[in-house]
Formats: sequence, C-alpha cells, structure tokens
Amino acid sequence: MSAPVCPCGSGRALAECCGGFHAGEAAPDAERLMRSRYSAYVLGLEDYLLATWHPATRPATVELDATPRPQWLGLTVKSHTPLDENHATVEFIARYKLNGRAFRLHETSRFERVDGRWLYVDGELRE
Repeated sequence: MSAPVCPCGSGRALAECCGGFHAGEAAPDAERLMRSRYSAYVLGLEDYLLATWHPATRPATVELDATPRPQWLGLTVKSHTPLDENHATVEFIARYKLNGRAFRLHETSRFERVDGRWLYVDGELRE
C-alpha cells in the first residue's frame, strides 16, 4: 500500500511534504507554508491553521466542521513573491465543491516571518 499523496499538489507523499510542517517543522518559505495550510484545510487540521495564522489577524476558530463542508479539489500556485527577508506574497487558486457546485478561491495572501516561522497574515480575493 502506497503512502498518501500530499493534497497540496506537489505529487509527493504527505509525510515527505506538508506532513512535517503539520508535525511542527518550520516551513522554509511562504509558499511552502501556504501549501501546508491548504493541505490542513483538506485534512481538517484546525489547530495547525490557527498556529500558522498571524496573531494580529487570527480568528478565534476556523470552524472546519461547518455544514456543508467544502470538498477541496486542488491547488494551483500562480506566484510566490518574496518582498524582503520577512515578508512575502503567494497568489493561488484553490478549487472546491460546495453542495455539488464548483467554485474557485483566487487569492493573493500576505505572509510574515515572526521568530523564524512564516505566518499567514491575510489575503486579497481576486476575480
């Protein structure tokens, strides 16, 4: 039986890809953090999502168990732009289904490195 493939779209095994970040390893850059956060949404890892959210913008809960729950279909990273040593943006498209209808979440996310760990700050939705 083969190892589960990482939901982030890398084609690698989960344990060799985002699984290490979910277990506490620091993501090396904003893109890898964003991919691991997408995987966390797919896998229902609310604690990880909250832990990797900047404290200035972090919600009290992510409510991954909300009904209906989205079925995540795939991730495409359009760009990863380091702005300086501690700031970067990642533009991505995440595809999902909700109540049988297909949707696209197209966002440019802002990330900041704090104490050596990348954190999601916020995002701007795009058309």
